[in-house]
Amino acid sequence: MDGSIVLFADAGANSALVSFMVYTFLVLLIAVFAGRLLSEKGFLGEYFLGSRGLGMWAFAMTFAATSASGGSFMGFPSLIYTYGWVLAFWIGSYMIFPLVTMAVLGKRLNQIARKTGAITVPDVISDRFDSPKLGALTTLLIVVFMSAFLIGQFKAGSLILQTLLQDVPVYQATVAGFGNWIGWLPLVGVQPPGYVLCLIVFAVAVIAYTSYGGFHAVVWTDVMQGIVMCVGVVLMFILALWQVGGLSAAAEKLEKMTPPVIHQAYVEAEEPVDEEFTIPFGTWIEQPGEESQLRRVFRVAQAAAIAAGQRQARPTQGGDVEGLIEVLEITTPEEIAGIDVPPLKVPVRLRIAETEKYAYGDGQPGVYMRGPGPSKDSAAGFLPLGLAISFFLFWPMIGLGQPGNIVRLMAFNHARTFARATVTVCIYYSAIYIPLVIIFVIARIFLPGMEIESDRIMPEMAVHLTRQAGMSWLAGIVVAAAFAAVMSTVDSFLLLISSAVVRDVYQRHVNPDAPEKSLRRLTYIVTTVVGVAAVIGALNPPQYLQYIIVSAAGGMGVVLLIPIALGLYWERFNALGATAAMLGGLVVYSALWVTGFVTYGSFKPYLLFHCDPIIPALVVSLLLGIGATYLAPPTRQAVIDKLFYK
Repeated sequence: MDGSIVLFADAGANSALVSFMVYTFLVLLIAVFAGRLLSEKGFLGEYFLGSRGLGMWAFAMTFAATSASGGSFMGFPSLIYTYGWVLAFWIGSYMIFPLVTMAVLGKRLNQIARKTGAITVPDVISDRFDSPKLGALTTLLIVVFMSAFLIGQFKAGSLILQTLLQDVPVYQATVAGFGNWIGWLPLVGVQPPGYVLCLIVFAVAVIAYTSYGGFHAVVWTDVMQGIVMCVGVVLMFILALWQVGGLSAAAEKLEKMTPPVIHQAYVEAEEPVDEEFTIPFGTWIEQPGEESQLRRVFRVAQAAAIAAGQRQARPTQGGDVEGLIEVLEITTPEEIAGIDVPPLKVPVRLRIAETEKYAYGDGQPGVYMRGPGPSKDSAAGFLPLGLAISFFLFWPMIGLGQPGNIVRLMAFNHARTFARATVTVCIYYSAIYIPLVIIFVIARIFLPGMEIESDRIMPEMAVHLTRQAGMSWLAGIVVAAAFAAVMSTVDSFLLLISSAVVRDVYQRHVNPDAPEKSLRRLTYIVTTVVGVAAVIGALNPPQYLQYIIVSAAGGMGVVLLIPIALGLYWERFNALGATAAMLGGLVVYSALWVTGFVTYGSFKPYLLFHCDPIIPALVVSLLLGIGATYLAPPTRQAVIDKLFYK
């Protein structure tokens, strides 16, 4: 099996790029039509909320597409590939979270938003608690967490484009020149130039259509993107099952698999090289085995090079000062037998210095087939029972507190629309997430060694399946599914952040009488600035995309869930209680993530009682919110009468 997928090896494969470009063109075309509609109506209400006119299909698809982000199509597949079937328990409640989110918040939130004329989430908070200061705090927290969320999405967008373009000659030439141009820049220069280039291209495209078209551009593209996502998953599901020979055949192969071993090794040539020899990231290296092993197969996790006149390779970007290079060794005999290692121009050998084994699952056949799943860090495994239960609670809870969901619940046009859309979204999620688990567990069989960059497994698997089926043109459509998931979330969150700044900071507190022209110009500027900031953050993101998604989404859920839920249904709940709930939950949540970083040395949370940080954080948020409420007077009666009584 080749170390990298050659997408454009034949003329048929070129159509993959064409189909992908057609999809991108349609997205931009929708933005143009939305921009024309925007020019005919009031700017703020239309740009940020679509004049509250969403019908059933538009409401259902924009709700579903916004929630199904790059985490769903990039980070989630990465974790499935790395930890196996147990991810079905990890994501299990996501299929019913629309029932919880819409049933608890939907109608009541829509009613209050209409009564107050609220356009944004801080609008709702400020009007409900009669507290502009609390609205400003909400704005600040939304900007911080949504910006962090965007970092993960921008990383995903760049990885998708890289996979699609990696073997196109024009792209390769552009990357080479671009690399020479940015190599001296701090932070930028440490990243592969292809990643940086694709990151910029993705950012320009999504910022442009979001800025120009506003809420209607986001909603209309979400409808198209939701359809593309579903079609892409169904195609991959069919191709994966067909090529592996069915679920039983896949299970039989997975039952034999053992986790890989991570080594720090010296990579050396037999003789000094005459000219510099590069060892690209992902290169396969084979050498004779020991005792009963016929051979050992490794995959290089760091790009390296051997300088002219030298024997030892050294990492080309960062790495150990002594020249140690991280490599991944495949341990399953059946996997090793199926890997075709192309010979290197300069034969090299590995001299292993350090070995890191999995804390749970090391050498255990079938560890990918059952819980708690293998883990590099925890002896309890990836998903012990307590954590599985907390994640079943996690998804509905964070769904209740996501600004993107809240805004959409403010925008539907009729109660009947709301009821039908709720069922539609649940069916849609079931049709996506169950097949995703199956597809990317099977991916371990087709694409071994992807642990070195597992966030790329979705586009790599899409290209592999379509190529093996002799239908390379389908790759563009399937890869577009992941791209659609990323774009549908990025556009929504860019809109959320720009609305928070323009509506809730500038218009409410700086210039209430600002003309529409000024608001429009400021919105475009803010959207661009936020996009650029997300690009800078995405230049050095954590390894696992899903950890960014989960941490930012969980933080936003902790901040908004208790204030929104209690504010909608409890008259006595006041601004002090809402503030205590926000800040108390945030402190506990942040402390557990910081503790995890200090404890593990990586971007992971500390699991108190094997529970996700959102569980203790929400408990503290609820208790503080209720307790602080009785330390201050109720909200003004006029506000309560308006919102709770006809």
